[in-house]
Amino acid sequence: MNPNKKHKDSVFFALFNNPDALRELYSAIEGINIPPDTPIGINTLTDVLIKEQINDVSFTIDNRLVVLIEHQSTVSENLPLRLLEYIGRVYEKIVNYERRFQKKLEKIPRPEFIVLYNGNEPFPERKELRLSDAFMNIKGLKLSESERLPLELIVRVYNINQGYNPEILKKSETLDSYSILISKIWEYRNSKITLEESLKLAIKYCIDKDIMKDFLREHSSEVYNMLYGEYRLEDEIAVVKRETWEESRKQEKLSIAENLLTEGSTYEFIQKITGLDLETIQGLSANN
Repeated sequence: MNPNKKHKDSVFFALFNNPDALRELYSAIEGINIPPDTPIGINTLTDVLIKEQINDVSFTIDNRLVVLIEHQSTVSENLPLRLLEYIGRVYEKIVNYERRFQKKLEKIPRPEFIVLYNGNEPFPERKELRLSDAFMNIKGLKLSESERLPLELIVRVYNINQGYNPEILKKSETLDSYSILISKIWEYRNSKITLEESLKLAIKYCIDKDIMKDFLREHSSEVYNMLYGEYRLEDEIAVVKRETWEESRKQEKLSIAENLLTEGSTYEFIQKITGLDLETIQGLSANN
């Protein structure tokens, strides 16, 4: 199994990009039993991704249009805004262009947005994200209790790590098995084992425990490459975030140092407050 950074599919997409798996998963999330003959139409946008990997599945079921996303990194509060753009593209795909201009009302599937979180950072069992939380000066609109905002988009986020939402995992064997695989990857990675070794050990663990054994044996190389691509991307995102934070902190310290210099503080005092080295502080003084 050789690493392939350019692999664009994800294990999540491979597992759930079929009607039977989606029917089982959606039944588990909604807490209902969907008949096996209920049709499901998959309409995932493979050219518009939430991130570089294809980790989302869009499908229609029972007059509902569901956008289902697997999320391993920190859940962004901006997901509703990004999904607003995404759902527009989906409707463009499934609604006939000419019918949009006819006089008669064109009925469309009701949208639902579901995110399954299995990252390594603490996250509540369930959380709801709303587009309206991003609206500026919403209190200034002075809406009455009976009035509704002209635009809203609600995202339901479920933590599917082991120990969370057991009633969902119990009803979906595929999701539970996938959750175990991901939890073992995080377990090995947290023990400071290399990414490559963590993936191999997690896959081996699941095969030995008869967890997705047939799938993992049949597609071991593909699964390894998909996981490698996903976690390499998560690592790169984490590095960028850390570098951005560190640069922000540095600029903040420089700003504090400049203010203290203006007030006549000594180099030693500024160094104690900011942690900057004397050479940097002296450089700021010379520039001022």
